[in-house]
Amino acid sequence: MSETPMAVESRGPTGTNPLLDDWQTPFGAPPFDHIAPEHFAPAFEAGLAAHRAEIERIAIDTTPPTFANVIAALERSGRLLRRVSSVFFNLAGSHTNEPIRAIERDIAPVLARHRNSFFLDERLWARISGVAETRQSGDLGEEEHRVLDRYLTLFRRSGAALAEPEKARLAEINERLAVLGTSFSQNVLADESDYALVLEGEEDLAGLPDFLREAAARAAADRGQDGKHVITLSRSSIEPFLQFSSRRDLREQVFRAWISRGANYGEADNRPIISEIVRLRAEKARLLGYDSYADFRIEDTMAKTPGAARKLLEDVWGPARRRALADRDALQALANREGANFELAPWDWRYYAEKRRQAEFDLEEAVIKPYLQLDRMIDAAFHVANRLFGLRFAPRTDVPVHHPDVRVWEVSDAEGRHVGLFLGDYFARSSKRSGAWKSAFRVQEKLDGEVRPIIVNTMNFSAGADGAATLLSFEDARTLFHEFGHALHGLLSDVTYPMIAGTNVSRDFVEFPSQLFEHWLMRPEILQRYAVHYRTGEPMPAKLMQRVLEARTFNQGFAATEYLGSALVDLDLHSLADPGDLDVDAFERAALERIGMPAEIVLRHRLPHFAHLFSGEAYAAGYYSYLWSEVLDADGFGAFEEAGDVFDAAAAEGLRRFVYSAGNLRDPSEAYRAFRGRDADASALLDKRCLVETPASQEV
Repeated sequence: MSETPMAVESRGPTGTNPLLDDWQTPFGAPPFDHIAPEHFAPAFEAGLAAHRAEIERIAIDTTPPTFANVIAALERSGRLLRRVSSVFFNLAGSHTNEPIRAIERDIAPVLARHRNSFFLDERLWARISGVAETRQSGDLGEEEHRVLDRYLTLFRRSGAALAEPEKARLAEINERLAVLGTSFSQNVLADESDYALVLEGEEDLAGLPDFLREAAARAAADRGQDGKHVITLSRSSIEPFLQFSSRRDLREQVFRAWISRGANYGEADNRPIISEIVRLRAEKARLLGYDSYADFRIEDTMAKTPGAARKLLEDVWGPARRRALADRDALQALANREGANFELAPWDWRYYAEKRRQAEFDLEEAVIKPYLQLDRMIDAAFHVANRLFGLRFAPRTDVPVHHPDVRVWEVSDAEGRHVGLFLGDYFARSSKRSGAWKSAFRVQEKLDGEVRPIIVNTMNFSAGADGAATLLSFEDARTLFHEFGHALHGLLSDVTYPMIAGTNVSRDFVEFPSQLFEHWLMRPEILQRYAVHYRTGEPMPAKLMQRVLEARTFNQGFAATEYLGSALVDLDLHSLADPGDLDVDAFERAALERIGMPAEIVLRHRLPHFAHLFSGEAYAAGYYSYLWSEVLDADGFGAFEEAGDVFDAAAAEGLRRFVYSAGNLRDPSEAYRAFRGRDADASALLDKRCLVETPASQEV
């Protein structure tokens, strides 16, 4: 994999800026083969200037405010800025370099300042309010009413109704938060990129299966260390190493590096940044009239209040923790039987859990992975999308991409009509931040004609060495299905206005379509067809498949506990009314002590590298949303099970109409009821995770 962005390698025609030209590419995709870092600063300047002029025209309009001359005009504004931003921030996350990082640091406060000028413009607020005051029930359609309500909500929550001194302070806070979020993200990436555990010989490789050795050899070659093996801090590299390496000392070494990202002192230390972010967020909430930042953030979600979010987390925390403690005792007993003279530590859990899984289910990860080829899992996701929604995926090699690893498919519907482009960027590299996500180079709308989306899934799988098949763990395959569920939410969007298109929905609803899609991976009919051995082409044996499905909730106490702990710490942190000068490490320790976090389990995301919370505001006080959405997905899949067909046409049509294609057309609770015919049954969540307790289990 090349470590130099294509955006640096190529140049546009002399004297032109490809970001500002009409894109004469297939489907109007970004012309990455002509974009260079030096194009971004003037493109941002042009985009900002154009948007300011568009806003000014709307604000000074003296005609009576209407939906057309205010709301629809706002929806049309800023298109150039959105286009430039989408290209830049996708590169900044998935294939960055120092010139891109420098631009990101410079542009963050500029964009925050621009956003402030937009949402705090009293003239715009007066005209938007005027549209609301004069609307009649028959004047606007369903979409128009929803879009207007969203503008009213967003402007109010952004401080439009505040007095001028409070507006000025809020603007300062927002600008500073943008700078801090960029620094946080770049610090984490620096720690991840700088670290490599070099395995020198067979002794260091002890216990590692072939697929992991091959991936580690590829990682070493990418770093110019041919003939060696390297473990990186990418989750798809470090987790299998912790699972299989019999070298306890190396497991501890790499684990400590993993959980210390962002907390290594020096220039990249994120703890002072977190303290300032939390303090500023609390002040922002007070300015807007809320008791805490959590109250502010959660008001505009399905949960509505921090109390409702906390209740769900704590309802699951009890049984999850008891399950985890029982599993811990079983793992310690297993280690003792093997002659261990130590107490189980966090870097031991995955290693002994794998041994226990082999003993209890006769199931080894190394036996499963040869049947989970990346290409076949992509095909499986496409197959499910075809069966549910009639979508077809055709590879395209003529669309410019931002890295040679990126693959492109044209998506069409059952009648052959163009739906959009789907890009898959699957492999880990040092220029990419960790994790997995969906983003867009273009969102769907039809305000001035049909605009079809360009959606990208970005992941961090360990590529096979020297062109060998890339093999996935079951968790990797689940991640692929999850992110593809998000992609479908963007691809199938069918609304008029960008404000409510695709995944622009409540944070605790946005994970519902993605988590629901995961269910199809675990269906026997999918595994029978797509889980085939990468060398022999033979399908996964029926007995092995049965064991895989039976074991899918194995280690669930651990998985639930590491997630729930992170979500509860997030809520605790953002519920502070006045954080003061926060000691981040002490706060995290106290929060874990309060909930009784098992010492053998570490948070899925410790605060110093918790990018969900601090690289931006998207999941701040909202990490609980995965569990909230899981209630919906656990209950929602029941619509297909009750129909007796996981591809039932009526259930699929309801899912498409009210969820995947509807964007934010309706309140999310209303959307779910329209699909399911009732509210979600929360008990389905505990059933799904096998955390329903018997009297005996409650005594653990």
